[in-house]
Amino acid sequence: MKKTFVLDTNVLIHNPHALESFEENTVVIPLGVIEELDTFKKYEDERGRNAREVARMLDTLRHKGNLQEGVPLANGGMVRVDISTPTGVLPTALSHMKIDNNIIGIALSLKQKGENVKFITKDINVRIKADALGVVSEDFETNKVNMDELYSGWATITVKDAEIDEFYKLGKISLKAQTEQKLYENEFLLLKSDIHEAKTALGIYKDSLKEAQSLWFKDPEAWGIKALNREQHFALNLLLNDRIPMVTLVGSAGTGKTLLALAAGLLKTLDEKKYRRVLVSRPIVPLGKDIGYLPGTKDEKLMNWMQPIFDNLEFILDKGHLQSDTEEVDDKVQYLLDSHKLEMEALTYIRGRSIPKQFMIVDEAQNLTPHEIKTIVSRAGVGTKIILTGDPYQIDNPYLDASSNGIVYLAERFKGNEMFGHITLSKSERSPLAALAAKAL
Repeated sequence: MKKTFVLDTNVLIHNPHALESFEENTVVIPLGVIEELDTFKKYEDERGRNAREVARMLDTLRHKGNLQEGVPLANGGMVRVDISTPTGVLPTALSHMKIDNNIIGIALSLKQKGENVKFITKDINVRIKADALGVVSEDFETNKVNMDELYSGWATITVKDAEIDEFYKLGKISLKAQTEQKLYENEFLLLKSDIHEAKTALGIYKDSLKEAQSLWFKDPEAWGIKALNREQHFALNLLLNDRIPMVTLVGSAGTGKTLLALAAGLLKTLDEKKYRRVLVSRPIVPLGKDIGYLPGTKDEKLMNWMQPIFDNLEFILDKGHLQSDTEEVDDKVQYLLDSHKLEMEALTYIRGRSIPKQFMIVDEAQNLTPHEIKTIVSRAGVGTKIILTGDPYQIDNPYLDASSNGIVYLAERFKGNEMFGHITLSKSERSPLAALAAKAL
C-alpha cells in the first residue's frame, strides 16, 4: 500500500530536496507550509536560500500540472499541496491559530479518510503532539548516521608476532589474508602481536594494496604542539599530510580538535608555505540565549564569535613562535590578522566563493546540516585543505542531533576515499577538570 507523507516546514528548510526522498509515494505539503516558506524566503541565511530553492522546485512542478490535484515526480512518486482546513479534527486544547497544529490536523484528516499517513517533522514537540493524536510521526531520517556504528578512523588488528618485526623492518606488511573486519583507505591501525599483547605497532591501511604501512610522521609536531595520546598522533598525521585534502575530527570538549588543526595550519602556511593562508570559520549559533545584535564592522562582530579560536591561538603563540619571544601574544595575533596569513570568516559569506590553496578550518561543524556541509566543501579550490571539527553531542541547532548533523554525515559518506581521513578523539587533554566534566556531565 502506498504511503502518504505529510511534510513539516522544517524538513524542507533542512533539506530542500526532501521532496524527492520518498520513492513512489505521495508527498503532501500543507498550505501552511507554503506560508511559512514565504516568510523564510526573505532571510539571507541558509534557511532563506533553502526556502527559495523549494519555492523554485514547486514552481517548476506547477508548470507540469495542478499542485492541488498532484504532480508526478521523476522518482515515480507524486507531490500535492493540501489547501484544506481541518475543522472539527483537532481537540480544543490545540489552538487552531498555530500553523503547526493545522499541519497536524491535515495529517490526521487524511488518516481518517483511510490514507496510510506518516507525518515527517524535525520538531520533537510536534512529533509528540502528532503521536498523541494517533498520527504516525517520524524525524526526517534520510541523512542520518547510526552513532553506534560511526566510523572512528582507526582499528585494532591482531597479526602474527613475526609480522610485527617485519613491519618495523620493512615499514609495511600485507593484510590480504585479513578478513575478520572491513578496513578503509587511510584508516589507522594498531597492530597487535598474537603472542605478546604489549608488542604493538602503529600503521595506516592502504586499501588498493591491501597492506598496512608505516605512518607518514613518526613524531608529528606543529608549532610546539605534540600529540598527547594515540588518537592525537593519528590526527596530526592527517593534518600534516598534504595529499589528504579533507579531514574530519570528532570529539568531546577538550580533546584538542581545534588546537591541533590550528597549529598544523600555521605550520603549513607560515613555515612550509604550502598554503596562502589559514581560513577559519564557524557557524554563528549561540549557546543559550542570544545577546542580540553586536555593534561594529563585520570583523569586529566576528571577534566575539571567534573567541574560542583566539583562545587556542594564544595558547600556541605563547610558546614563543612567530618573531621574538618578548613580544606580547596579542601583537602576534594582530600580526597574523594584518598580514592576512590568518583570516576569520562567517559561513554566511562562504557561498559563491572559490577558495584555492588555503588551509580551511570549519569549527563547530556539528551545528551544520549535511546540505550546508556540501555547500562549504564544494567551495574548495585547487590546493585547498579542509578540516571539519566538532562534537556531535554538543549541538545548538534545534533541528539537528548527534546522528543527523553534517560532520558525521560527511565522515560516513567519505570514508574509504583516498582524499579523506577521519579520527574520533575520545580523551580530553585540556585539564583534569575538563576531562571530568566531559565524562561525568
